[in-house]
Amino acid sequence: MKNHLAFLHVLLLASLLFAADAQAKAVLQFGLFGDTPYSDFERRQLPLILEEMGQENIAFAVHDGDIKSGSSRCDDSMYQDIFGAFNASPVPLIYVPGDNEWTDCRRPACGGFDQQERLAFLRKTFFADNSSLGQRRILLERQEGTPENVRWEAAGVQFVALNIPGDDNNVKFDAEYSPRNAANLAWLRDAFHLARERKLRGLLLVIQANPFIEADNEGATKQGFRDFLDLLREETMGFSGQVVLVHGDTHSMQINQPLRARGTRKLIANFTRVETYGAPFLGWIRGVVDDTDPKVFRFEIHPWRTGGPLGTP
Repeated sequence: MKNHLAFLHVLLLASLLFAADAQAKAVLQFGLFGDTPYSDFERRQLPLILEEMGQENIAFAVHDGDIKSGSSRCDDSMYQDIFGAFNASPVPLIYVPGDNEWTDCRRPACGGFDQQERLAFLRKTFFADNSSLGQRRILLERQEGTPENVRWEAAGVQFVALNIPGDDNNVKFDAEYSPRNAANLAWLRDAFHLARERKLRGLLLVIQANPFIEADNEGATKQGFRDFLDLLREETMGFSGQVVLVHGDTHSMQINQPLRARGTRKLIANFTRVETYGAPFLGWIRGVVDDTDPKVFRFEIHPWRTGGPLGTP
């Protein structure tokens, strides 16, 4: 009996040491989600998802766009409602705009708004100062003239957000697209420059669009994403650390390595793509910066429990 108790004591001590060691390696934990809420049910889940992140030792959360469906109205009250929900988040929250809340607002079903006016309203509402949203806040650096483009540094990693929406980055509306595209490329280039200058181990980018959508049967990239992907490819290959691109848009959660060297089939080894969950498949992804891992990042999926206590319609 004494030997059995001694064995249990050793086993318990080993498990505690293992847990402490795993926690020590997790220098930073953060949450990733997006493409929600699209319905009244999902709107009711939003604070519950944020509450779960708050209970999971998350330093901050990033929503990668689409705070409404593409066929619902873009009235001021919708933005103000989500703004209130984001500000009630128990963790600092960084929001990246999606196409549903500005480029698509010109659709009759969405109210027939002017898309640039809706973007201006988003900027005034969500990006008015140099802090995140949420009950607790973190400081952000915003790009002058494009305040939704932000960056912040944590645990030896540069985090960057860019306004690159779905539906081909709004490229058909050149008067809007061209200056924003130029601002995005400058922000991306500066982010890599800072990461190299500060000898950071990793760089994580967040956009809304899925830029890997093929434009035709030949596999050509859509026009609105070409400049971004060309620069991302070039900068990633010239960076010694790990690069992660987080996006939503196509509602198919996946973690893989789709970026290839230009004109070849060779994968760029230090690049990872993370696509977040999207309506009607709710959930969030935990990102971990591990100080001992050569890959720097690891990711854990948290599908939302439909039919359970929190997920019941």
